[in-house]
Amino acid sequence: MNEPATIKRGVELELDIESLAYGGMGLARKDNFVIFVKGGIPGQTVLARIYKKRKGHAEARAQEIIKESPNSVIAPCKHFGTCGGCKIQNLSYQEQLNEKEDQVKDAFQRLAGFDDFNLDQSIPADSIFGYRNKMEFTFSPHRWVMDSEPQGVDRSFAVGLHIPGRYDKILDIHDCHIQPEVGNKVLSIAREICLETPELRPYDPKTHIGFLRYLMLRFGVNTGHFMVNLVTSYNDINKLSSLSDVLLEKVPEITSLVNNVNTRKADVAFGEYETLLYGESFIQEKIGDLTFEISANSFFQTNTVQGEKLYKEVEKCSELKGEEVIYDLYCGTGTIGLYLARQAKEVYGFEVIRSALDDADKNADRNDINNAQFLKANLDTFFKSGQLPKRIPKPDIVIVDPPRAGMHPDMVQYLPRLNAKKIVYVSCNPTTQARDSKILAEKGYNINRAVMVDMFPHTPHIETVVSFSK
Repeated sequence: MNEPATIKRGVELELDIESLAYGGMGLARKDNFVIFVKGGIPGQTVLARIYKKRKGHAEARAQEIIKESPNSVIAPCKHFGTCGGCKIQNLSYQEQLNEKEDQVKDAFQRLAGFDDFNLDQSIPADSIFGYRNKMEFTFSPHRWVMDSEPQGVDRSFAVGLHIPGRYDKILDIHDCHIQPEVGNKVLSIAREICLETPELRPYDPKTHIGFLRYLMLRFGVNTGHFMVNLVTSYNDINKLSSLSDVLLEKVPEITSLVNNVNTRKADVAFGEYETLLYGESFIQEKIGDLTFEISANSFFQTNTVQGEKLYKEVEKCSELKGEEVIYDLYCGTGTIGLYLARQAKEVYGFEVIRSALDDADKNADRNDINNAQFLKANLDTFFKSGQLPKRIPKPDIVIVDPPRAGMHPDMVQYLPRLNAKKIVYVSCNPTTQARDSKILAEKGYNINRAVMVDMFPHTPHIETVVSFSK
């Protein structure tokens, strides 16, 4: 196909948005040439400016809405369109689900060649706002200034979220609609105290000068626990007390207050060490009848309510009778394996991150689960290189929950050699899941069931569970 010569950087085009592409951009076509449009939703006609052209497609940014979509809604967040978080908050929730379902089907049918693939179920979120149980806000001396603001406005302080594509500019967030309301209360108090207290200077990643780096919040949705983690560039409890004392006074919901210290230049919220300022160094959260201990830096499903629905779907696909040996690959802190352990004979979790394995062991002990073991394993090479201890029996069921990039090619090729009766593949990326599924199908595994669980309303993120059997 010849690419239209008229499509080049800087050109403005009138485009009809047909659907959402994976990642949340609108998909349009000009003379059958694909153009991905930032800020476009299905059903809109927009005037868009091309800013990038590649072989086979171009990218554009919506400049003006010529005709509105029948599925558009008013986005309640005043930061919408600037903040990169809830990209599709202006699309009705039902249409968000429809578009995500279509993306999953497209990945399996068109990209992976499963012509008869279909979703058996799509599980919507009960709450489409206030659902996140973890938020990470950045302190910065470089506030992003909106076009609507007057010239000369103060830009020396912000606590909020990164502008998409910019590590150095932070959008000052006043209300985030996808976190519980008490989080917005903490955000407001932190901003007020910092603006009044000169020594609470935000850290500058350019000069590496400043004190406050991150404000991390963790919410126990089913327990009422609430952690505030103040991440600083060096240790100074006395200086921090001007903020921490006020938070404890004004926010009685806080059950845990910690200070992580990150002296490194690396722009991460993970501290080298931690000081407990109030309460305990962790919060607890419940999923089903299990209680999990979550520290400041633990991994945990970010949507507790939908996370439980996801685990129930994994349990349903596993069809446990009580005699099964389960391998839980990429197990993280062991939540899925522990959720299934009481209905199985034995669970073996495999994970490369030692701190996650420590959390898994602690959570097994906390819940009196004695039939789960967790092993350190780099799954890119672990099974292929024969590192599996001989004492561990072969699996009846394998649960796979890899990172967004999917399984390593060697792991996908080796997986069928474990000869499990069932494989249950949990994924946050249907494209890589479909790619891996094609290989499993070539090795004799058939898809039994495919379900989408909407974990993150208003965002382009998709979570799917696909089960296979021989």
